[in-house]
Amino acid sequence: MGMQVCRVLDLTLHRGDVRNVDLDNMSGERVPTSASCDQGSSGGNTALPSFRTPSFVAKKVFLFIGLFILTLLVGGCGRPAVRPGAPPLAPPVKTMERKALPRLGYTIQAGAFANAENAARLTRSLQDKGLDATYFVARRGLYKVRFGNFPTKEQARARAEELRKDGIIEEFYVVRPEEYAVAQREARGEAYLREELVRSARSFLGVPYLWGGTSAETGFDCSGLTMTVYQLNGLDLPRTSREQFVTGTPVDRSSLEKGDLIFFAAVGDKVSHVGIYAGNGLFIHASGRGKKIRTDPLAKEYFSRAYIGARSYL
Repeated sequence: MGMQVCRVLDLTLHRGDVRNVDLDNMSGERVPTSASCDQGSSGGNTALPSFRTPSFVAKKVFLFIGLFILTLLVGGCGRPAVRPGAPPLAPPVKTMERKALPRLGYTIQAGAFANAENAARLTRSLQDKGLDATYFVARRGLYKVRFGNFPTKEQARARAEELRKDGIIEEFYVVRPEEYAVAQREARGEAYLREELVRSARSFLGVPYLWGGTSAETGFDCSGLTMTVYQLNGLDLPRTSREQFVTGTPVDRSSLEKGDLIFFAAVGDKVSHVGIYAGNGLFIHASGRGKKIRTDPLAKEYFSRAYIGARSYL
């Protein structure tokens, strides 16, 4: 707007054919200038006193008005002033709520087997009685079984006594919640718990794939290892790989941490396999019937192609 006003003023002040209008002479006739007033009524050559013409006054008025307007305009006839705008608001940070797994209560430990097959057999017997049971490697060449999840030590002991009377188990031991690694999380940090999860998983390397109980289609066979690893550390992970997939918090592949679970689909997006991430691009998994638990690189072509996501539970 300031530029346009300046142009109008410039044209008005510099046009040579501007019509000077006298307010007392509305006919539009030209007003004599000082030069034309040299002729008096007496016809002599006496010059009349000089005076300012309406044209001169009009120019002064226009100039005054123009200067007044320019003082009101921000930026004048030059480049319009640019006022720095307010800094853009940062987009709200979306925080994803972590889905914490429930912790195990009191559990029962029984058996001491030299081979995994006998431990797997006791595990299935307890599952047939409606108990969540799994076996694990206590130390090299020694397998034990853990089962149940009881709110009190008394209830755990009472159930164990019933099973002993029925001849299902012999000696037993009640595991307290504070004995699990998850109970040390606050004192020793999350990194400690993640290392314990991986350590538990590594203890199964070379162990035959013997989990059963339900068909391979439900995903329990390939998720038995991950369920056991988490339960051994005090976290009640669901039984099947599909339940595990929907329970955890999604994790980007580039943000994987030790102890996260990684999932695969042979066809489409239907979960068919799961393993536990061990760091450095490797994961531990029970690869299938007739095979042993092993470590594989996630970057391997088959696994990279079948990968559908990862989940964290911590």
